Amino acid sequence: MRRLPVYLLLDTSGSMHGEPIEAVRNGVQMLAASLKQNPYALETAYVSVITFDGTPTLLTPLTEAASFQPPALQIGTVTNLGAALRFLADRMQQEVVRGSADTKGDWKPIVFLMTDGGPTDDWQSGLQYFRKQHTGMVVACAAGMGSDIQVLKAITENVVQIDTADSASMSSFFQWVSASISTSSQKVDGGKEVLGLSELPPPPPEVHVVI
Repeated sequence: MRRLPVYLLLDTSGSMHGEPIEAVRNGVQMLAASLKQNPYALETAYVSVITFDGTPTLLTPLTEAASFQPPALQIGTVTNLGAALRFLADRMQQEVVRGSADTKGDWKPIVFLMTDGGPTDDWQSGLQYFRKQHTGMVVACAAGMGSDIQVLKAITENVVQIDTADSASMSSFFQWVSASISTSSQKVDGGKEVLGLSELPPPPPEVHVVI
């Protein structure tokens, strides 16, 4: 079976303390529940959760949607995005099945990156390393006005923003992530891969596409 790997790369730095991290916890719980009710996602989607602050942490290795449980999210310190991208690339190298002459391998991964601030390490070298490994689609979410949009635009052309990292906005974002995974699962079921935001469901009003 060809899997659709979905990676959630979530910022848990100190600035996410309080309502933002609670909103993310609730959002991931909602995502897990909704995926279990979606026949397409249950058939193909596999989900991994990686958090990053001073160091990246693998909370959930690639797990089929039916078995995916929301992990416990802990608050850290700084925002080492470059290290997170390196870590993510290495995980993909280990987990995603590459195609060969005999088999088609997994579908290209989809990454949902969420951060509320600017990176505090050498993110450019991390991004270069990531690009050598990754061939799928990255969607970056700027959570609040403290995010560095230019950094996210350098990582991917698919950037969205929520004005505040509160419960309502974060809930809308994760509902859209769930719908996007569902749509992507449905498309790969028909033999097509999702390549850009235009192929995903339109984001809700709280989630703005950054042009």
